[in-house]
Amino acid sequence: MPEHPGPIVPVDHVEPAPRRVRAVLGGRTVLDTGAARYVWEWPHYPQYYVPLADVDPAVLVDEGTTETSSRGTARRHGLRAGGVSRPGAALVHGADAPGILRDTVRFEWSALDAWFEEDEEVFVHPRNPYARVDALRSTRHVRIELDGVVLAESSSPVMVFETGLPPRSYLPRTAVDLTHLVPSPTRTACPYKGRTSAYWSVAIGDAVHPDVAWSYDFPTRELLPIAGMVAFYDEKVDVVVDGQRRPRPRTHFSD
Repeated sequence: MPEHPGPIVPVDHVEPAPRRVRAVLGGRTVLDTGAARYVWEWPHYPQYYVPLADVDPAVLVDEGTTETSSRGTARRHGLRAGGVSRPGAALVHGADAPGILRDTVRFEWSALDAWFEEDEEVFVHPRNPYARVDALRSTRHVRIELDGVVLAESSSPVMVFETGLPPRSYLPRTAVDLTHLVPSPTRTACPYKGRTSAYWSVAIGDAVHPDVAWSYDFPTRELLPIAGMVAFYDEKVDVVVDGQRRPRPRTHFSD
């Protein structure tokens, strides 16, 4: 039995995306649409398929190759805008695609400089309309340990519950033993929480455990309760909540 709710949307499910979606490359708007489609290529989150009519045709470079999937045959295109080239960054679906996906373009998310839903930047991938992310203040007692060493302990955590992921415990920075934390240059992003502002590895004796903890100093407004707090990967540490040790998740999840 899973320790947290899993994804509920099957692969290849398609839904209309009612929000305005834009993306930028080389300072130029590559796409601007209010008629994107959500397509679940895997269960955890969708990708955007954008009507070809809402893509700037000048940025598409036909590479002359095709790819076949359950969504039909698509021609591979590169992108070129503002002196920036991104080969292989788009698939243009044609007449043999399912009706709602006919004449749409599927972009590699990371090939664009920035994506926006309405006027807010979105990171990594589209937000799943069937997922929730809640940051709830709590009085549960949380202790974080690694190799028998207590790294953090607090009775005022913020618990983050994200559909498809194990719960995360964010602890006040003053509750963290910083003598074992070594700053790391790693930075990541999340569609729901924003960009991380800090990462730490953990040093215990001669052992260094890379990228165990992180913080968001400026999260999205929905996740403001976690601002400045520190979370640890449950997959890499031992988490004890109200005296009960949680089993470590078998799969490594994102922050």
